[in-house]
Amino acid sequence: MSRAIYLASPVCALLLLLPLGLFGQELPASPGKLLLESGTPVRLQLAQTISSAHAHKNDHLDFVVADDVAVGGFTLIRAGTPAEGSVIGVKGRRPFGMGGDVIVQLDSVELTTGERVGLVARQEFKGKSHTIRMGMEMALAAAIYGPAAPVFLLSRGRDRTVLKGTEVTAYTTSDLSIEAAELPVARKNVSKVSELIQQMPLRVLNGEGREGDMLNLIFLAREDDLQRAFADAGWLRAEKSKPHIIWHLLWQRNHYTKLPMGKLYVFGRAQDYSFTLPAPRSIVARRHHLRIWKTDRVVNGIPLWVAAATHDVSIEFIKHKFRLFHRIDPNVDAERDFIARSLAETRQLTHEEYVRCAAPVFNAQTATGQAYYSDSRMLLLELKQGASPMVARAAVAGTLR
Repeated sequence: MSRAIYLASPVCALLLLLPLGLFGQELPASPGKLLLESGTPVRLQLAQTISSAHAHKNDHLDFVVADDVAVGGFTLIRAGTPAEGSVIGVKGRRPFGMGGDVIVQLDSVELTTGERVGLVARQEFKGKSHTIRMGMEMALAAAIYGPAAPVFLLSRGRDRTVLKGTEVTAYTTSDLSIEAAELPVARKNVSKVSELIQQMPLRVLNGEGREGDMLNLIFLAREDDLQRAFADAGWLRAEKSKPHIIWHLLWQRNHYTKLPMGKLYVFGRAQDYSFTLPAPRSIVARRHHLRIWKTDRVVNGIPLWVAAATHDVSIEFIKHKFRLFHRIDPNVDAERDFIARSLAETRQLTHEEYVRCAAPVFNAQTATGQAYYSDSRMLLLELKQGASPMVARAAVAGTLR
């Protein structure tokens, strides 16, 4: 297995990750004109957090292009280019348990030539309603208190928050003919890892859009291999089902090994996986844990995942909020490296490598206000494909019986 390598600069990191064939590729023949057809998809990410509680109709919105748009071997729209949009409708949370709504549209984006092209996309984001729950509460109140039941009609749903990084696909509105000589050559064989590092957010968000934990791990793994690797290393999937959580808290109390994790967000969505490794003698208070998000990037057909890892070291009661919080070890790099060692012990790693973030995160705070520090490096871990050593040994033992 390749051991960890410190990359002195982002340039070194990108060069190591680029295929050798890149340096011998031929430039495309230059046609006179290229056609950017109407309906060409452009994938974008929202550049700020908005909420039905504060947004107004006609508010300007900023987006960022997520992927290059190329035609005939030339780039017409570069990833990272700003795009413009607007809010076209807002509904606040309303009585009868109805949640708030925000409707956005895309307006235009700049081409690599400096021209602007119109975009069309309309997306509605609806807040959660609790009309059914309100009806149950009314029925129960009517049975017990009678006249008090209509009071529940005043109950409101939730505001809708649309987080920074939320993805929207827009489409060009008209055909556009462009001189090819004015366009840059499309980038070929560019490392998907380097693209991911340059375009991904540096830190996760909570449900209100506040920045928190830093993203400090990248996994190159198929989904089954990712789950298997953590299972073989003794990690557990955190509980999600609310009835199960309540049941286990009541009966297992401080022996509850699958204590749930709060939702944090990257790309506008909550984590795909939450893994935890509790301390044997202090299961609830102390645990290693990480949240993992699948990206849309693949390397040779294998998905890339990003993760935020922290180490819970105690539980703290916040009086003015009347809530319990886990306090973390502020050295988040130690947890990043611990996870690599944990997976390496089961021989699940085929490669590990440190890479620099697109921008440094040396000192920051979690979404709950806890300070942490880092050397601002991410650890790229490539996992072994196929059956793990434990599974393989079991299979061999079965054939010898």
